[in-house]
Amino acid sequence: MDTDRHDLDIKAENTLLKDIRQILSQARSLTVRSVNSMQVLSNYLIGRRLVEEEQKGQKRADYGKETLKSLSAALTHEFGRGYSQTNLEYMRKFYRTYSNHLNEKSQTLFEKSSSEKPQTLFEEYNITKISQTMSAIMPLSWSHYLFLMGISNEDERRFYELEAATENWSLRELKRQCGSSLYERLALSSDKLGVKELSAKGQLVETHSDLMKDPYVLEFLGLNENSKYSETDLETAIIDKLEHFLLELGKGFLFEARQKRFTFDEDHFFVDLVFYNRLLRCYVLIDLKIGELKHQDLGQMQMYVNYFDRYVKLEDEQPTIGIILCKKKKDSLVEITLPKNANIHASKYQLYLPDKDDLKKQLEEAQLDWNAHHEK
Repeated sequence: MDTDRHDLDIKAENTLLKDIRQILSQARSLTVRSVNSMQVLSNYLIGRRLVEEEQKGQKRADYGKETLKSLSAALTHEFGRGYSQTNLEYMRKFYRTYSNHLNEKSQTLFEKSSSEKPQTLFEEYNITKISQTMSAIMPLSWSHYLFLMGISNEDERRFYELEAATENWSLRELKRQCGSSLYERLALSSDKLGVKELSAKGQLVETHSDLMKDPYVLEFLGLNENSKYSETDLETAIIDKLEHFLLELGKGFLFEARQKRFTFDEDHFFVDLVFYNRLLRCYVLIDLKIGELKHQDLGQMQMYVNYFDRYVKLEDEQPTIGIILCKKKKDSLVEITLPKNANIHASKYQLYLPDKDDLKKQLEEAQLDWNAHHEK
């Protein structure tokens, strides 16, 4: 009986290897989509085929491990690197992670083709249609998805997936944004419904409040948190790393000027950094403060904003936004100093990556408070 079972195992492995060989051979020959798109598609199909094999009833752990080991050896010999046992396990995880998502987006993704006698797995389906649909639904590279699969929270993973696709983030940018806890920082500024919207639609920029983060994370500047530096040093570091700073600011920002001078009643004033946001169609003024925020700083920014609104912006542009980046601030001071409808915001900055676990805890507590408040 053991011999018969062994023969069945070998036969199943041979069929599995044959199917995966067909997937890889024909995926490599297709030029309908980019290399990245075809890699994502072929890896998804391999993962699908591996899961199907498991569902046939071969539940023995040693069988599954040995199957992947022998598959890896055969595929590596024929197709080269990239088919280690670990990578095959990632492909299987990829299918399990994203199959429901694909089904939600396209009910007919794997609709059978009209071919009467398909000879291969690829011939069973309209592969051109599949590749086009896959590239639209899953536009990122395989490396992006490998990283995203490491995010266990589905809402958080969907958010980073959406932002990486719409903002065309490189893998390095995606890792940096996740490491800076962008999702938690934006979610903490939203209510419960806003948090869900982040995972469904990504970051929407419709009002000046949508632009804000607290804190802003500026670890890329390379300044030591404990060393002495001036506001000029901070400004210079930002200009030197302007591309990184724009990424941290968020969507739609264009840089206009540093130390923008304007003259009023024969006095000269200088705005540290001037940006324009093309989504909101407004100027965004940034003032840098390395110490604790004072009410005079808020009054100064109010004057800057008023000047731009009255003398710089065009009639069809939206009101100017002022942002003060400071090391420390008291929300009560901001609240009592500024009118409720002011387009002025004060946010902390920090020169190190935040503690992700701490932010997650804050987010959980905020959601509990939100639930308790709305149940009353």
